[in-house]
Amino acid sequence: MKMLLDGQWVDRDKKIDVTDPFDNSLIDTVPAASSDDVETALSAAVKGFEITKRMTVYERAQILFKTAAIISDNLEEFATVIAQEGSKTITEARKEASRCVNTITASAEEAKRILGETIPFDSFPGGEKRRGYYYRFPIGVILAITPFNDPLNLVAHKLGPAIAAGNSVILKPATVTPLSAIKLVEAMVQAGLPPQAIQVITGYGHEIGDALVSDERVRMISFTGGVEAGKHIAKIAGIKKIGMELGSNSPVIVWKDADIDPAVESCVSGAFWAAGQNCIGVQRLLVHREIYDEFKKKFVAATKKYKIGDKLKDDTNMGPMITEAEAIRVEKWVEEAKHKGAKVLTGGKRQGALYEPTVLENVPKDITIHCEEVFGPTVNLYSIDDLDEAIEEANSLPYGLLTAIFTSNVDVAFKASYELDCGGVMINDSTDYRLDSMPFGGVKYSGLGREGLKFSLQEMTEPKVVCFYLPQI
Repeated sequence: MKMLLDGQWVDRDKKIDVTDPFDNSLIDTVPAASSDDVETALSAAVKGFEITKRMTVYERAQILFKTAAIISDNLEEFATVIAQEGSKTITEARKEASRCVNTITASAEEAKRILGETIPFDSFPGGEKRRGYYYRFPIGVILAITPFNDPLNLVAHKLGPAIAAGNSVILKPATVTPLSAIKLVEAMVQAGLPPQAIQVITGYGHEIGDALVSDERVRMISFTGGVEAGKHIAKIAGIKKIGMELGSNSPVIVWKDADIDPAVESCVSGAFWAAGQNCIGVQRLLVHREIYDEFKKKFVAATKKYKIGDKLKDDTNMGPMITEAEAIRVEKWVEEAKHKGAKVLTGGKRQGALYEPTVLENVPKDITIHCEEVFGPTVNLYSIDDLDEAIEEANSLPYGLLTAIFTSNVDVAFKASYELDCGGVMINDSTDYRLDSMPFGGVKYSGLGREGLKFSLQEMTEPKVVCFYLPQI
């Protein structure tokens, strides 16, 4: 596949191989962009904004509606690419492709709801002869840097609102999963988006990332990735908007009055979806002591039923991690936990990039797999006695994306909702739930700002005040 720069699909002699992590087979190649390509992308994006900011709301919305229709008509093709280049099974990939259709459709709808309002200038003495309003305008070039774990829908979450608002975009997709992103841009161009409106630059982040992030022509960075990368971006970005989703270490409280069977089902899925490479995946399960043994027994039994292997088979529950190196990292974290006294209830074995769904208990609270985001198919079980204790434990780490609680007591649910320090609380659902139109983001090291189409549009536009002095009124 090729990059889209300055309105043209271009290739380069230096290539990056895109491989299937299941068997390391070559799927395709993409160009490895150079510093010259970075300058081309930046200059072209500035010119592209001169086009996009003059497009009508109707034109933007129709392009997005048509893009959604193209993806919907080719859903299986998009799903297959997602499954091949990444970690998701074909079943998981079909769901992501369907969500992408919803994300782009909702972006089109929100394009028509970028509203301003009148301002009562006469609400203070001296403003009697003034009338006015504000409206929201696009901010310019948006740099979208996307991760590997949702290689289509998380790209849509950045491109959809950016185009809906009238901005131009430079897209830097994950090096290991660029194909889904390129296919999405191809669909947008096919739907009528002027190719100058979007630049797709493929390459290694350490070679082209800093030049893109630090350039003053970029007016906003929308980044999804790791905390350390986020800190580096914030350090070098300069004066521009920054939106970041930086991951988490998601806790789930299972209270003593919870309905155990659906809680187990939801949390098993939440822990091992996409091989655990999910920023809202369940990592810490805080289970009330009265039901701990029953919950543990059922949770381990359900985990043992997971079938891992070939992602393209419909009966596969979980595929490989994105690279063998990542699987080795998780293996080391589990081994460290075992060495420090943790017990492996099931799993804990690796074959290449495949790492078994793993359940741990007795995990010390001063080791890596407790303190950091594992981003892999492991989950830790803890016994708790008191709701305040559980909330304190859930809040104890420097992350706060989504949390969850299972309970049949509305008072318990409300208390947790208001005292959990995070961007969202799921009641009787695992942390692994996201409606694409809800405000999505976190506190502390989990990020800055909010995604979710309406909320992304607020981030990607600015209000401009228009005030008339009318001496004759």
